Amino acid sequence: LCRWVLKFICGGGNLVGAFKSREDHRKQIELEEARKAGLAPAEVDEDGKEINPHIPQYMSSAPWYLNAEKPSLKHQRKWKSDPNYTKSWYDRGAKVFQAEKYRKGACQNCGAMTHDAKACMDRPRKIGAKWNNKHIAPDEKIETFELDYDGKRDRWNGYDPANYALVVARYEARDAARSRYVKEEQLKKLEEKNNSENPEEVSDEDIDDDVRVDEAKVDESKQMDFAKVEKRVRTTGGGSTGTVRNLRIREDTAKYLLNLDVNSAYYDPKTRSMREDPLPDADPNEKFYLGDNQYRNSGQAEEFKQLNIHSWEAFDKGQDIHMQAAPSQAELLYKNFKVNKEKLKTQTKDQMLEKYGNAASQDEIPKELLLGQSESQVEYDRAGRIIKGQEVVLPKSKYEEDIYINNHTSVWGSWWKDHQWGYKCCRQTVRNSYCTGAAGIKAAEAATDLMKANIARKEADDELPAPAEEKRMATWGTEVPDDLVLDEKLLAEALKKEDQRKREEKDERKRKYNVKWNDEVTAEDMEAYRMKKVHHDDPMKDFLH
Repeated sequence: LCRWVLKFICGGGNLVGAFKSREDHRKQIELEEARKAGLAPAEVDEDGKEINPHIPQYMSSAPWYLNAEKPSLKHQRKWKSDPNYTKSWYDRGAKVFQAEKYRKGACQNCGAMTHDAKACMDRPRKIGAKWNNKHIAPDEKIETFELDYDGKRDRWNGYDPANYALVVARYEARDAARSRYVKEEQLKKLEEKNNSENPEEVSDEDIDDDVRVDEAKVDESKQMDFAKVEKRVRTTGGGSTGTVRNLRIREDTAKYLLNLDVNSAYYDPKTRSMREDPLPDADPNEKFYLGDNQYRNSGQAEEFKQLNIHSWEAFDKGQDIHMQAAPSQAELLYKNFKVNKEKLKTQTKDQMLEKYGNAASQDEIPKELLLGQSESQVEYDRAGRIIKGQEVVLPKSKYEEDIYINNHTSVWGSWWKDHQWGYKCCRQTVRNSYCTGAAGIKAAEAATDLMKANIARKEADDELPAPAEEKRMATWGTEVPDDLVLDEKLLAEALKKEDQRKREEKDERKRKYNVKWNDEVTAEDMEAYRMKKVHHDDPMKDFLH
C-alpha cells in the first residue's frame, strides 16, 4: 500500500503515469532527452501551448491534490482570482452632507461627523461648534479603495490632466516673451541704422546676424545643461534625486568604441568608467582619451588625494579638522603644513651642513687617496724586513690604544668567560678594577672551588631530610597535650556513630522515628568528628570514600 501511494504521489496524481514498466520509463527518459536536444516536438499543455523541455520535473509536475490528468503549468501560474481592485482615486474636497445643528459624536471644533477634534484640519475656534451650535462644517466624503500592487505604487494615480494646462501656459508665455524680445532688438537695430551717419555701413545681414546671436543668448540657458541628467531616488517612483553629468560631447566617439577588441581595456557600463588606456600603442599626441586612471593620477586629482590623506592623519592625531565639513579650513591647514615642512627640511639641511660640511662643494679627493694607491716603491727581504723604501704607517683609530690603567698589563676586553668581558692579566670582570695579577687568579679559583663544595654539601643535606615528629591534633584544634588519653574502644564506637550520622544526613529514610538526642560530647566523639571531617584543601579528598 505504501509503495502504491508513493507511486501515485510521484506520478503527479495521475494513475496512468503511476504504473510504468522499466521499458516505458526508459522510453520516457529518451523522449525527454530528445525534446531537450530539439529532435522531438515539445510537450503541449491543455491550452495548446508548448512546455519548455528544460523545465525541471519538480516544477512541471503538478501536486497530487490537484488531480491533473494532462501535463500543464497552471499550478505554477497565479490560479487564484484577483479581488476587485480599482483604478479610481479619492474625490478630494468633496462634501456629502452639512448639518444645521451639532450632532452627538461629531467634531467638537467644526461639527463634522467624519473626524474628531484631534484630527480636525480647521482653525481652532475660540468657542467650538459643540457649544455655540453655529457654522457647522459639512461632512467629508470618506472612501476606501483596494488597490493592486501597481496601483499602490502609481505616481500619477489621482492626477488631474487638466492641471497640465498651467505648464503649457507657462511655456507659451516664455515663447511669447522671447519673440517680443527679438522684435524689440530688431527695432533697436533699425533705429540705430536710421540715426547713424553712414547708413551704408550697417547692412540688413548684420542686423539679422545680431538678432540671431541675441536669440541664441536668450536660449543659451537650455544649451548649458545639455549633459545634465536628472534622476530621482528614494521617492515613490524610484530613481535618484542627485545630478549625474556626462561631460562627453555628443559628437565625440564613445570610449567603449575606441577599441573593439574584446581583450582590450574593460568598460564598466554601470559606472561608465574605463580604467585602462583603450589604445596603449597609439601616438599619445593623437589620443584625446588615456583612461580614467590617467586623470586620477595626474593634475589636481593627486593634490586632492594628498589633501584627504593629510586631513585623515591630522584628525587621528587630535586636530579638529574635517574635509567634508570644513574644506576651506582643511585646505588652509594643508598649505601651512607644506610651508612648515619645507622650512623644517631647509633648517635640518643647514644644520647638517654646518656640523659635517658639504663634501660635494669641496675639491675632489685625488684618486690615489680614494683607491689607496701610490707610486712609492718598497722592497722587502726574505724575512719580511724592509730593504728599500718607507714602511706603511697603519692608520690609528680615534680611540686611545695600548694605555693600561690600575696596574693592568692588558686592556679591557681581552678576557671572555661566561658571557662577560674582563682583563686577561687578572681575569677580573669588573671594569676599572685594580689588577691583582696571578695571586688574584689563584684566590678567585679557590673561592670558586669553595663555593662549589658548599653547594654540593647543601644539596646532599637536602636529599636526606630530618625525620619530623608526628604531632596529633587535639579535639579542639590545638596540639595534643601530654596528659590526654583516648580510649580506643570508645573511639571505635564514636567512629561508627559518626558514619551512621553521615549516612542519615545523606538519606532521611535511614533516620529512625524515636530519636534520643544526647548533648554530651566526649573527647572520643570530637576525635571521631575530626578524623571523619572532609578537608577541602586536601588534594586526596576525592579518594577517601
